[in-house]
This record gives sequence, C-alpha cells and structure tokens, in this order.
Amino acid sequence: MAIKVEVFSTNSCPHCPSAIEAAQKAKDKLGDAIDVETIKIDESMENRQRAIDYQIMAVPTIVIDGDVAFVGAPTDFELIEKLESML
Repeated sequence: MAIKVEVFSTNSCPHCPSAIEAAQKAKDKLGDAIDVETIKIDESMENRQRAIDYQIMAVPTIVIDGDVAFVGAPTDFELIEKLESML
C-alpha cells in the first residue's frame, strides 16, 4: 500500500510552492510507493476541516500516513529521505 502524503497549503503562502514541489519530486523519484495530495485549506470548508482535524496551525504542513511530519517546507532531500525510511 502506498504511503499517503498530504501537503496542506494556502494560495497566499510564499513557502507553500516549495513544499508542493518537494512532494512532487518525491513522487517523481518514488513513483507508486507514495500517493501525494495537495490540500489548499483556503479553498473549501472541507479542506479547512481536514487541517483542523490534524491540528494544523501553520502552512505548509506535510502529513505522512496521518501523522504531521513537517511544519514548514522541507528540502526535497529531507522529504525523500523520510519517505524512503518508511518503505
């Protein structure tokens, strides 16, 4: 089963694009071993509620398999290293 990676972000966040890019690079490297989803918390109440459920207080935040793994944008290397350690 693929590792679930959720990237919580907003449209106005200046650091969120680099977190989304790191997740995409991880997907490019690890392929079907991970499933990446970007959640823009300012686009719907459902997305906002998902962030509240994880007790997210800042963006970007990356949740891996239901656990908050990074608050702030990790480097590509940091995220890939974390994910590879879980395979």
